[in-house]
Amino acid sequence: MLNTEALFLKLLRFVSVTPDDGGAFLFIKEYLNDFEAIEINVENTKNLFLYKRFGEGPHLCFAGHIDVVPAGHGWQSEPFEPLVKEGIVYARGAQDMKSGVCALLQALKSTNHFQGTLSALLTSDEEGDAKHGTIEVLKALKERSFLPDYAIVAEPTSELIFGDAIKIGRRGSINGVIEITGKQGHAAYPEKAINPVHQVAPVLHKLAGHLLDAGDEDFTPSQMVITDIRGGMEVSNVTPGNLKMMFNVRNSTKTDVEKIRMYVESVLEGMNFSLRLSESAQPFVTCKDSRIVKVLSSALLHVKGKIPKLSTAGGTSDARFFGSFGIATVECGVVNDTIHAPNECCPLSEVDSLVEVFKNVIENFEKEDV
Repeated sequence: MLNTEALFLKLLRFVSVTPDDGGAFLFIKEYLNDFEAIEINVENTKNLFLYKRFGEGPHLCFAGHIDVVPAGHGWQSEPFEPLVKEGIVYARGAQDMKSGVCALLQALKSTNHFQGTLSALLTSDEEGDAKHGTIEVLKALKERSFLPDYAIVAEPTSELIFGDAIKIGRRGSINGVIEITGKQGHAAYPEKAINPVHQVAPVLHKLAGHLLDAGDEDFTPSQMVITDIRGGMEVSNVTPGNLKMMFNVRNSTKTDVEKIRMYVESVLEGMNFSLRLSESAQPFVTCKDSRIVKVLSSALLHVKGKIPKLSTAGGTSDARFFGSFGIATVECGVVNDTIHAPNECCPLSEVDSLVEVFKNVIENFEKEDV
């Protein structure tokens, strides 16, 4: 068994830019060689599910992705040759999320006793479209009646210091495209044209930044965020005939596609417009009283001496797929402050702490006094 630093550096050296695993899954299968392996590969995406039955108790799954975004420019060191400097590791994927993959592998590797089944679900398609990754594995597990009861996704969830926050849910994501059709004409004769910019201007405030619900104790309000507006021909003497507006809503469980559709239609009533809505992620939340939330919070208290904040903030992750299958899911990982950036980095101490947290979760999962 490698020590945590050696394993972390090994994982970081795999050039696993989405959707390529870079050879990492072959190594991981060999590393957890006492776990049964299920490989589910769809098109150019590789997925690896490893499991070990210890007993007849619950099925606890640790999940993550081996793929990373491209390195980009501006690095002070080689992105895929990790540099350790003053206890901090610099490499692409150091935070997002080979730190989490390293921690879950170490925790599983060192476990000898558990009441039920332990597993790891890993994909090479999280940073991309995520169409052939975690969702496909969960579909296959459902067909085998082998879905986990609980899941921990090892995404970087800490905010300022390790262990200060975990995620117990995620907002959904709904994208919208509005196209308003007017009548193009000469700017000198506005009465002969129908200007869609002028049409939308008086009601734009009803769309931009509008709160579709009031939120609740788990979620902030669902807000319409205008991401793009364009119309016209970039000349000053032609009235535009069309206007296109794009928006995104990170929605709570109180807002859905139909609610957004009805609201936009009411605001734009009387205009000649079309509306396209697409949902890329559904919101989910795990009950605060769920065993997985309690055990993970207790583990962080034991390792770091502080109860974490329970959050649903941020973008989407593969945790949404677990949530859609009714699996009680939480996310826990290192600090998130350099992900996707040049010189992405992570302190080794945080990875060590995450290993201890996951080991504590496994050890205490079935204790009644948690």
